[in-house]
Amino acid sequence: MTKTEDMMHKSFLRNRLKLATALAAFAIAPLAIGVSGAHAASDAGASGPIDPARMSETMRVLASDSFEGRAPGTPGEAVTVKWLVDQYQKLGLEPGGENGGWTQNVPMIRTRPDPKAIATIKTRGQAALPLHQLTDIVMSTLQPIERLQLSNIPLVFVGYGVTAPERRWNDFKQVDLHGKIAVFLVNDPDFDAGPEEPVAGRFGGKTMTYYGRWTYKFEEAARRGAAGALIIHDTPGASYPWSTVVAPQGEEYDILHDDKDLKSVPMIGWIEGNAAKTLFARAGLDLNRLRRQARSPDFHPVNIHDTTLSVDMPVKVDHLQSQNVIGKITGTDYPDETVMFGAHWDAFGKSTDASGKTVIRRGAIDDGSGIAAVLEIARAFKNGPKPKRTVSFASWTGEERGLLGSSWYVAHPLAPLDKTAANLTMDVLQMAGPAHNAFIIGAGQDTLQDDFAAAALKQGRTTQPEAMPERGAFYRADHLPFARAGVPVLAVMDMAGPFDLLQGGTAAGSKWLTAYMACYHQACDAWSPDWDVRGAAQDVDVVRQVGYNAAFSHDWPTWKGGSEFRAIREKSNDVRSAH
Repeated sequence: MTKTEDMMHKSFLRNRLKLATALAAFAIAPLAIGVSGAHAASDAGASGPIDPARMSETMRVLASDSFEGRAPGTPGEAVTVKWLVDQYQKLGLEPGGENGGWTQNVPMIRTRPDPKAIATIKTRGQAALPLHQLTDIVMSTLQPIERLQLSNIPLVFVGYGVTAPERRWNDFKQVDLHGKIAVFLVNDPDFDAGPEEPVAGRFGGKTMTYYGRWTYKFEEAARRGAAGALIIHDTPGASYPWSTVVAPQGEEYDILHDDKDLKSVPMIGWIEGNAAKTLFARAGLDLNRLRRQARSPDFHPVNIHDTTLSVDMPVKVDHLQSQNVIGKITGTDYPDETVMFGAHWDAFGKSTDASGKTVIRRGAIDDGSGIAAVLEIARAFKNGPKPKRTVSFASWTGEERGLLGSSWYVAHPLAPLDKTAANLTMDVLQMAGPAHNAFIIGAGQDTLQDDFAAAALKQGRTTQPEAMPERGAFYRADHLPFARAGVPVLAVMDMAGPFDLLQGGTAAGSKWLTAYMACYHQACDAWSPDWDVRGAAQDVDVVRQVGYNAAFSHDWPTWKGGSEFRAIREKSNDVRSAH
């Protein structure tokens, strides 16, 4: 323990005593639903068997210097995995990984492009326009190539780049993208639409669909054989500033694919908003006008006249072996059926800033809070009767790099997915204290969300849909690979909106959320002894109750009629009806 950590730990112990006193004064009571079996809570401060102080200590440890920001494939991963396995063993869980062990291997590649690279834009009749890496553009690759070389590749503006037959939408028409770079707008075609525009509401309005996610756009470019894909950044549409795009410095991770199974174009990346306007203007095009045109189903791709991009960028390629960490409690009655709790252990590791200083992006809240939640729920289950269904506790790798650990698990499941009753994911929990309300991510998807609302009500809290659905939170965490495989999911992410806090109301809730978003994926997402973790503990206990109900039941949570994942689950209905 470093001197700084020692001082922080002493501060933590002092604040734990204060917190314990505050909890006693607040008269926290355990909930009626759950392993505690105690009386129902009469106030919105209850967190049942979930210990806020213990959660805080877990986050402190995970965000400490020795964990080095928990990046996959680094010494920080080795420390993290060892620590997690030790926690699982101390809790008395059974190994839930491969070959009777605690871990599941996740083979990855990591690509690190030259931060000093320059892309050159050439437009007929004008001087070359340099686009500097990490300033005007972020160029990356998910392919294991040691040099990204593109020479005079034409660019095509494809609007929002959406193909959605069920919504009568096709941005691509008959365009051939082979040998070209596709330039996309971020988010959905109706994100900026006024109420009078025909597209208004066709993609959920401000609620982002998967078509709005950058991952979908890169996938679509690959399906169409493009040489590259660039997304034009704007803060409202992306839901985060340019600094968030720049923070990884172009570094990318991916699951290791066979050559025949490559699912990415050679170059992926983002172009800064003002740089994009300049690029279009040099070709005689008005980007704002094109944005409006792209909101029409009649939109056709636009060649960016006589304009090409060239780059010769060295890329460092590393082959990594990362790990998911999985523990379980085997069910007494239905051991082949699983209820899974999960969170991701990884953050962004160490990097060097512009001044040459080493910076650690510690991920104390994202997602140290989720790991703390998984451990607390595991402890609560171990302290109660054995569940009827097997309960699994997963700590995923590579979430920040594209949901890689959970995606690998879904591709290589250690328990049958058609008999996985639920995946419950916790990613970013609030540290501002007890709240009157709770948020449902992707409201209207499945019955687990109804169970969440009922459990929150027993705490004396109301539930509401996420306040900022334009952020597409439902498509940004480790439950998504399970949803895409048909498994019903519940996602709890406390950046869904400003909480109505018991102390300070929505004004205080907004203040916390604004401050946290300024630290999202940054070095300032660090542990603080001043946090009030009781609000996070509330939410964790609601998730625990939802999972508890599923684990002690033989009912199957289901997708609702409007969900895009319902049809996938229905394909395996016979497997579940036979049990």
